[in-house]
Amino acid sequence: MENSTLKLKIKSEIEKLISESCANPQSTKKFETLHVALLKKHYNAADVSIDYHRKRIVLDIVMDDTFYEPSKVNMTLPILHANLFFKNLKDFLKSCIVTDTESMGFYAGLLRTFTNKEVKLTAA
Repeated sequence: MENSTLKLKIKSEIEKLISESCANPQSTKKFETLHVALLKKHYNAADVSIDYHRKRIVLDIVMDDTFYEPSKVNMTLPILHANLFFKNLKDFLKSCIVTDTESMGFYAGLLRTFTNKEVKLTAA
């Protein structure tokens, strides 16, 4: 029960940060970095670019991680190039939120980076 309360708190805080980042139509570089990080995590993308004006997201999605070797330059990873359209960036980014344990740790790190607040990883 305590674990689900913590997940809800982190999910709520990351959704609040997404709302704040999408409220300003002229996105700052800081918030663009947040958006790219969320998309990279959700889609397992090697490269992400966002065209806010045309409402497009271009992704290079890694299809199979088993070919990745951290000790080498990886030139032959199976990549899917995707060009996605979004109507509402805030809703699109919120739909990328996943509540598994690994993702919650990632979101807590993003909150720490982008809000300068510590998120306690233990439920009170």
